[in-house]
Amino acid sequence: MKAHVFCTLPDVLTSPLEYGVLKKARETGSLEVLLHDLHELSPDPHSKVDDSPYGGGPGMVLRVDVVASALESAFGMDADRVRERMPVVLLTPQGQRFEQGLARSLAGEECLAFICGRYEGVDERIREHLASQELSLGDFVLAGGEIAAAAVLEAVARLLPGVLGNVHSLEEESFSGPLLEYPQYTRPASYRGWEVPEVLLSGDHGRIKQWREGQALERTSKRRPDLLG
Repeated sequence: MKAHVFCTLPDVLTSPLEYGVLKKARETGSLEVLLHDLHELSPDPHSKVDDSPYGGGPGMVLRVDVVASALESAFGMDADRVRERMPVVLLTPQGQRFEQGLARSLAGEECLAFICGRYEGVDERIREHLASQELSLGDFVLAGGEIAAAAVLEAVARLLPGVLGNVHSLEEESFSGPLLEYPQYTRPASYRGWEVPEVLLSGDHGRIKQWREGQALERTSKRRPDLLG
């Protein structure tokens, strides 16, 4: 997969790409990430990427001509055609809530483009004519889309072939099915009077499986009953 990230602060993404899952995905060749600095690609003679909103109001708005120019520079085609070739994801608090099913869907793509907003927001024409999809990490606001893009990239990267050392790790984790993951324990078996459940030490795989299923159901019903619907 090749992922293009269009943003105003590419250095925010540099560190996440050098560690953990994203580093492994890049080293194995499963993922290539290209960071595009909107300031460097801006058609403005002073490299400006934003301006004050028409109609007045606080803050600055990311310009549509800047994003269009950046897309055209990266892909060599009209900006409004790029979204016909690949998902063009706008990271915004107003977008669809990002969840595991969307991560799996994006993991099946050969190429992705992310547009990271900043400032007060983005020109509405970016939503209407350049982006094909809007994603949000949740009901809160970040200063920009770079951190959100890193989170989405990691969620997608760990689903790419050859990235995780044990592919079975994906089978029983939260959101791989309808339930949250069951509780996990490791050594020591006893610590400060905090004990590991006896069933996990029994060696009885049938009982362990039954216990884990029951714990997953109980945890989901308490924490995320909406998933059971």
